[in-house]
Amino acid sequence: MLENNEKILVGKISGLHGVKGWVKVFSDTDPRDGITKYRSWLLQLPNANAGQWCEIKLEGGRSQAKTVIAKLEGYDDRDEAMQLVGARIAINPDQLKPLDEDEFYWRDLIGLRVVNQQNIELGVVDRLFETGANDVLVVKDETQERLIPWTLGYAVLEVDTEQGVIQVDWDEDF
Repeated sequence: MLENNEKILVGKISGLHGVKGWVKVFSDTDPRDGITKYRSWLLQLPNANAGQWCEIKLEGGRSQAKTVIAKLEGYDDRDEAMQLVGARIAINPDQLKPLDEDEFYWRDLIGLRVVNQQNIELGVVDRLFETGANDVLVVKDETQERLIPWTLGYAVLEVDTEQGVIQVDWDEDF
């Protein structure tokens, strides 16, 4: 789980767009243009001292063909915007929208212990990934890696973020 002072990486400035200070953005959000919904970004410039972050207001942003473009406050021409290329983009956790009861951000699931119905610990959630049908939990222990489909009510029975446990209907031999 992230501490309140930690940042959530959501993308990177990958290039320039036009002559009026717009930049191209590689976005890790889903949908891709969701990154433009955050009115301010934390940027870590490629030349920044020791990982220093600065907050910059977003003046505008949109999808443009297969990429996302954005205009940041204070960067009004191509030369000024050139300094931003390569910058990592993050947000503060409090910028995330609140979720319903049975919804979770992936970042909240990573590191949770996974236990099956026989109370056998299968490992901890290392990461998640998408497939066409459903998301998949990658659960690791000392000896193996298990792929468990993220299907609430089926393979995933209960998620208790307070206790740090996910209860699953999954055989230890899978």
